[in-house]
Amino acid sequence: MKKKWIYSGLAVCVAGACLSGCGSKEGSGESAASDGENTKAEVTEITFQTWNPGEGEAIQKLIADFESKNPDIKVKYVYMPYSDHVEKMKIDMASGQGPDVFGMQTGTTIKEFQDFEMNLTDYAEKAWGKDWESQFLDYCKDLLKDKQDGNYYGLPLGLTYAGYAWADVNMLKDNDLDVPKSLDDLKSSAKTLRDNGQYPLAIGAKDAWINIDTWMSIANDINAEKLYAAIEGEVPFTDEELVESFEIWQSLFTEGVFQDGALGVNMYSDTADLFQKEGSIPMILNGSWAGGTYLDKADPQINEVFNQEGADHDVFLIDWNNDGKVCPVTAGVDVCLCMNKNTKNPEAAWKFIDYMLHDGQDILVNQYFLYCPSRSDLKLDVQGMSEDGLKNLNYIQKQAETNVAGYREMAYAELKQSITDTLISLALNEVTPKEAAETVETASKAQQR
Repeated sequence: MKKKWIYSGLAVCVAGACLSGCGSKEGSGESAASDGENTKAEVTEITFQTWNPGEGEAIQKLIADFESKNPDIKVKYVYMPYSDHVEKMKIDMASGQGPDVFGMQTGTTIKEFQDFEMNLTDYAEKAWGKDWESQFLDYCKDLLKDKQDGNYYGLPLGLTYAGYAWADVNMLKDNDLDVPKSLDDLKSSAKTLRDNGQYPLAIGAKDAWINIDTWMSIANDINAEKLYAAIEGEVPFTDEELVESFEIWQSLFTEGVFQDGALGVNMYSDTADLFQKEGSIPMILNGSWAGGTYLDKADPQINEVFNQEGADHDVFLIDWNNDGKVCPVTAGVDVCLCMNKNTKNPEAAWKFIDYMLHDGQDILVNQYFLYCPSRSDLKLDVQGMSEDGLKNLNYIQKQAETNVAGYREMAYAELKQSITDTLISLALNEVTPKEAAETVETASKAQQR
């Protein structure tokens, strides 16, 4: 089995995009009169829809910068939460509508929409030369290059790393605790925190993505080769080491490592706000993207928690199987940009994609820290980050360079859904780890790859 690796910085993940028709308007300005009045240039309007990079200052700055450099193009930005974005896209794309440029996740989603996505390979070669692929990290190319025809239907805007936990060091010290290093440490810390009326390790387990991130972190710590071989159908999920990963996941609920009611709350904003805005809980599971809390551009409430004098937070990895070695992280293309095959303005749409992958990505990574770089030539140099933030950024970057197990987002929809459902059943103690493994293995055997 080919193991996928990555070498580069880190990241943050957030919300959505709203929908609009792909039939972008071409507004023609008034022609100059014969007496020499100035001519207004034609302006082409394109629509960009995505759930990520979300709303606010960053995207506004990007669009203003792009339009200043391309005065003949106007960008209409529409934002929608991820699930709504995907569902609306299904309807609009099937009817020949939809945005000119849109964000997609790698794995199952980009494949699902491939019939509506423009092949970007020729555009990239024409704009950047025959060796254009070398400007992107190998991991991005592995995820996005179509295995059947060798083409690219989406290009990577940024990366994220999953598998991390975050701790409020001061709050742990107030409870006579250090940042935990292993599963045994976690169980002991959770008991102390509960006895003191505090939250243990927090998770928003209503969201499938954090459940899968965490379970993959556990399985990768035990045996990464077997996990990815099982996802590819080469090793059964009933292998004893994969059964062990289900055992550990279940124990986090049954032994009180996670907070009570974890299955009823989302990560954003139910759980994350407790840690990032209120500063009321000591530990949380979240990805590298949470490092954006250290920026001076962060929400004022977050700034108060993370950047006040004496604040001390650590990002850390857990040794889930108590073997003396922390788990590796997983990496994923957080969002890739696609062009609507039915766009009426492909050249304008491509100019925008080109801008977003270069000048735009530099702004998103180093001014707003919304992603890690997807380009091999983009240096990670985040501005406006506190000393404590830079400490954690360096830790995340080191793990990205030396401790990545493989991809974060699996490409098989039915298998992913089976794992999602099974992790919930385990959390509810409705099935044994062995039964869970058998259920997932049945789905794996039925999965077309």
